[in-house]
Amino acid sequence: MKLGRNARFSTICLHAGQEPDPSTGAIITPIYQTSTYVQEELGRHKGYEYARTQNPTREALEANLAAIEGGRGGIAFASGMAAINAIASLLESGDHVVMSDNVYGGTYRLFDKVLSRYRLSFTSVDTGDLDQVARAITPATRMLFVETPSNPVMRLTDLRAAADLAHHRGLRLVVDNTFASPCLQRPIEFGADLVTHSTTKYLNGHSDSVGGVVIATRDDDIEWLKFVQNAAGAILSPFDSWLVLRGTKTLPVRMAQHSANGMALAQFLASHPKVRHVYYPGLPSHPQYELACRQMRGFGGMLAFETGSLEAAARVLKSVRLMALAESLGGVETLISHPATMTHASVPADHRRELGISDGLVRISAGIEDIADLQEDLAQALDKV
Repeated sequence: MKLGRNARFSTICLHAGQEPDPSTGAIITPIYQTSTYVQEELGRHKGYEYARTQNPTREALEANLAAIEGGRGGIAFASGMAAINAIASLLESGDHVVMSDNVYGGTYRLFDKVLSRYRLSFTSVDTGDLDQVARAITPATRMLFVETPSNPVMRLTDLRAAADLAHHRGLRLVVDNTFASPCLQRPIEFGADLVTHSTTKYLNGHSDSVGGVVIATRDDDIEWLKFVQNAAGAILSPFDSWLVLRGTKTLPVRMAQHSANGMALAQFLASHPKVRHVYYPGLPSHPQYELACRQMRGFGGMLAFETGSLEAAARVLKSVRLMALAESLGGVETLISHPATMTHASVPADHRRELGISDGLVRISAGIEDIADLQEDLAQALDKV
């Protein structure tokens, strides 16, 4: 099953990094659930010594995800936050990072509460405005960390322009591509140096695995991140690796349905009299709609809408029947959440308000159910507001 040099995206998702098992011919990569490997004699083994350091299932996934994102190497971790923490290990004490102001609350918490203890400093700006980014760069800046589309108000960053600016100033551009998935956006094509995902989300796609990955373009970054993966030990398990490999096989067909349902729900909500605003890059009303059309191959299943008050948001969240009130996103089932008290609770209230994360904001991860059922569920919930 050798891939041709010009293999297309869906074929890469299905086959990259995977060959039939040599001992049985099994077409699916086995779960190598082992902690260690028997060595033939001192200094002689089959390429595997200890499972924290090497595992064939994890290696297959890492090769698969590197090919999907168009990078040189992939390094899989036990969670998306472990992956971001590993990226931060590329920095040294005294270094400075410019970051998107609207990032996942866990990312904000890691940077603000943990990594700042080690003399790393962070400046949050709207990375959609590259003038703000340029003004925030100092002689100590080493990295530009971007989340696009951002969580939860769907702000975009022009990746090509951000890469040009970063490289002109000698910085690495890191992109959290979780919301879009590589099916809809491939940051390395625009010049990103490192791409990270919570594999928990769209890459796995079935709400049954927690993990993270970094895809790198530079050999020195790959070497260091693999060293950190082994040294710090936050590895993705063989079973979770196998689950994500299962997920990437259906990524293109799932993302097509996620995107179709996301667009339909955004249009439905935009026309609803009880909804004050809808955040979705596929709507022409989105201030960066033209950038989304240039940079993305679809607009995805993530959207948010403003109900006007905590009371109204709580009523919607309590009244939905089909949509599940839960954190996370990217699964085949539709999830609905309240960012201010759930995913972004660790962000200070005044900063949330500056970003547009009000108490009345509701976020939806559109699943792949029949769109009529999803619209009917939202309609009856909004009727109770």
